[in-house]
Amino acid sequence: DTKASLSADEQFLMMLKEKCQMTDKEWEERQKTRQLEMEAVSKALAVLAGDDAHDLFTKTFNPALLQKESSQNSARRAAASRVLSNAAGKLHSPRLSTLATQVKLDAFTRVIKAIDDMIAQLLKEKDAEIKHKDFCVDEFNTNQLQTEKKEREKQDLIAKIEDLEMTIKALTEAIDGLKA
Repeated sequence: DTKASLSADEQFLMMLKEKCQMTDKEWEERQKTRQLEMEAVSKALAVLAGDDAHDLFTKTFNPALLQKESSQNSARRAAASRVLSNAAGKLHSPRLSTLATQVKLDAFTRVIKAIDDMIAQLLKEKDAEIKHKDFCVDEFNTNQLQTEKKEREKQDLIAKIEDLEMTIKALTEAIDGLKA
């Protein structure tokens, strides 16, 4: 019974170790991807919020001559879209690809809001992954403690069995001596 329990605990421990290793590897990949996405988004924001963009806006803003779009703004928008598209291609990220398309087509206020929303979502995912990893580590430690406890019980039972076998042997010899 104890051997079966120990075997089951050892199998569970092996499965838990494998799962934790896979989870750790996946978590690290997602962390890298998330970091690269955040860098790409930051670069795009830098293009959009840079001094050149601000200077261009203040130089060209004249309410009487209000244009819907200028070629320089369009070039900046295209540059930001290319940065995001390249990052989306490298990371195989559909969210960055969608954001690149929005940068190309939409007004920057909506794009900046989308970027902020994406960063908030990435931070939520990061928190959820950290909680999951902590859970995995806690379960692994708990299982390891239980395994050690069962191993000590097993050693105690083995010692008790050996002691009882020696007692049986001694008693059998005593009985044989009395019969002779």
